[in-house]
Amino acid sequence: MTRVLVAPDKFKGSLTAAEVAEAVIRGLGAVVPDLDVRAVPVADGGDGTLAAAVASGFEQVPVPATGPTGEPVDTAYGRRGPDAVVEMADVSGLTRLPGGRPEPLTATSRGTGELIAAALAAGARRVVVGIGGSACTDGGAGMLQALGARLLDADGGEIGPGGDALGQLSRIDLDGLLPVVAESEIVVACDVDNPLTGPTGAAAVYGPQKGADAAQVELLDRNLARFADLLAAVTGRDVRDAPGAGAAGGVGFAAMAVLGATLRPGIELMLDLLQFGELVRGAELVVVGEGSLDEQTLHGKAPVGVARMARDAGARVVAVCGRNALGADQLRDAGIDAAYALADLEPDPARSMAQAAELLERLAAEVAVRHLSPPGRP
Repeated sequence: MTRVLVAPDKFKGSLTAAEVAEAVIRGLGAVVPDLDVRAVPVADGGDGTLAAAVASGFEQVPVPATGPTGEPVDTAYGRRGPDAVVEMADVSGLTRLPGGRPEPLTATSRGTGELIAAALAAGARRVVVGIGGSACTDGGAGMLQALGARLLDADGGEIGPGGDALGQLSRIDLDGLLPVVAESEIVVACDVDNPLTGPTGAAAVYGPQKGADAAQVELLDRNLARFADLLAAVTGRDVRDAPGAGAAGGVGFAAMAVLGATLRPGIELMLDLLQFGELVRGAELVVVGEGSLDEQTLHGKAPVGVARMARDAGARVVAVCGRNALGADQLRDAGIDAAYALADLEPDPARSMAQAAELLERLAAEVAVRHLSPPGRP
C-alpha cells in the first residue's frame, strides 16, 4: 500500500494546517482510495505552532494569561510528557491586540512568561517557545517579570509594561526567578539573526511593523540598550549581539541571557519535536504546503524544511499553495518536485481564500493523478 504524508503549514487567512491536511487527504482519497495516508500539520514557530503541536498529539492545556496590552486572554500551551509548546503569537502577539490597534511602547511579553511558568509548574521540563508574530518590543522584560524577576525603578518599585518603561529601569533582581527554570531546558524557535540593538536590532527592524514611528524606534532602541547594560552587570555576560537576540522584540535576548535558552531554526525544531524523521520513514510521497510559495519560503520556512527532510528519507515531494511565485529550478533546489496553486484554479484571491478547502481537494486530486499510482496499476 502506498504510504503518503501530508505535512502542510497553514494557509494564512483561510485554513489552519490541520484543515489544509484534511482537504488534501480528501482529494487524494477520491482518486486513490487505497492509501496509507497520515496528516502531520507543521509550523515554523509563529502563529499556528500550538495548533500543529496539538494536531500531532500534544494535549492542549488552557491557561488564562495577560495579553499584550494587559487585558486577560484565554490561551493555552501544548503538553506531551516532559515537553511543552508555548506559542507567543497566541498570547503576546499582534493578533491579540484589541481592535488590532498597535501599542509599540507599552505592549508586553508578560503573558508568554506566564505560559512558560504554567507549563513548568505542571511538570514540563523542556519548553519550546515559538516567538514569531509578537506585538511587543520590551526586550522580554515582561516575560522575565512573570517568571519571578524584579525590574525596579529608582524608588524600588516595579516598572510598568513595555519598552517605554525600560527607560525607568534602575536595578534588576533575579533572586526571585523561579528555581525550576534552572532545572529545565528552554528552547526558542527563531528564524531571524538580528541583534538586540542598533540599525539591525529589534526596534529598528521590527518596531515599525508593530506601530512604532521614527522617534519611538529611537527611544525603544535606547531603552533596550539600557536593559542590556543592567542585565549584563547582573549576569556577568552580554548577549545583546548574539544572533537572534533581537527576535520578538528582544524576547530572544532575555531568553538567552536569563533563562539559558538555546535558539534553533523554527521548522527544524518543530520537526524534531513532532518526530517527523520517524514518521517520514518509508513514505513514497510527502505533500507540503503554505499560502504563498515565494522567496521567503526559501529562507527556512516550513515547506522547505519538510521537503529537505523528506527527500533525505527517499520520498518524492509536491507542494500545494494559494499562489506560487517560484520557478521550477527554485522548487527543485528546495527539494520540491512540483507545485500546485489554488490561483491556477481560481485567480480571484478573495474567492480563492473563501473556497480554499474545496479548491485544495481539486488540487489534491490532480496530485494523485500525476504522482500516485491509480487503482489497478503498479
